[in-house]
Amino acid sequence: MVEGDSYDLVLHKDANPRTGGVAICGFSTVGMVGVIAASHVISQLNLQQLGTVLNSEFPAMALVHHEVPKHPVRVYQGDNVGVFTAEVRFGPERDVLFANTVLEWFIKGGFDQLIVIDGVARENMDGRDGTLYGVSSSPKGRKQLRDSGIDPITQGIVSGISGYLIAEGDRLNLDVTAILADCNPMYPDARAAALAVESVSELTGIPIPLSSLLDDARRIEDSVREVFENSQTMLPAPDSELDPSFG
Repeated sequence: MVEGDSYDLVLHKDANPRTGGVAICGFSTVGMVGVIAASHVISQLNLQQLGTVLNSEFPAMALVHHEVPKHPVRVYQGDNVGVFTAEVRFGPERDVLFANTVLEWFIKGGFDQLIVIDGVARENMDGRDGTLYGVSSSPKGRKQLRDSGIDPITQGIVSGISGYLIAEGDRLNLDVTAILADCNPMYPDARAAALAVESVSELTGIPIPLSSLLDDARRIEDSVREVFENSQTMLPAPDSELDPSFG
């Protein structure tokens, strides 16, 4: 049972919350990795919107996608897969409320596994190797991570929504896995999101095409490179390699 407050999940008329299978969530955190990955999964799997998450304290806005206005926090479902996404950034004081809302959606949806996609900020991005880190609340999830070659987090702290969800997964005996991708915190990192989506596809066996997301990564990188060149600004590298901060 999920304890504590959560936000209201408002389903569309006649929507069936029982999706089953794999649940995926991504938020607008470091490098926008989670929300980019979630949006890509939604589009590539042609998932249908199930409902929205509402609260009177949310900013009054509509995000327009392909001429259609939508609330910024939404849930989707398809054949044995569901996605929870938030396309605006909220303060850390809302992390527990959002995490509890995800857990309620997960439990009511009858899902077997929750995969949280997030980013890890690296201060020195020169020559990065696209590292992924993983941590899971279940022995099955930890075995999946090892079998997929994802570096396990053996010691440390995972903060924010991702950290709360995997800790609650352990407490509630739920299968919750966090995939954390090295990313550039300076701009939306679509390449890191692509690596995370590729790992989700491998973990779940769900085929998710990546070509369009890699194209987005190239466009973003070209745009950022052009800005840097025009401003003739160089970012100094740190004196030494820093350990990643998981959050």
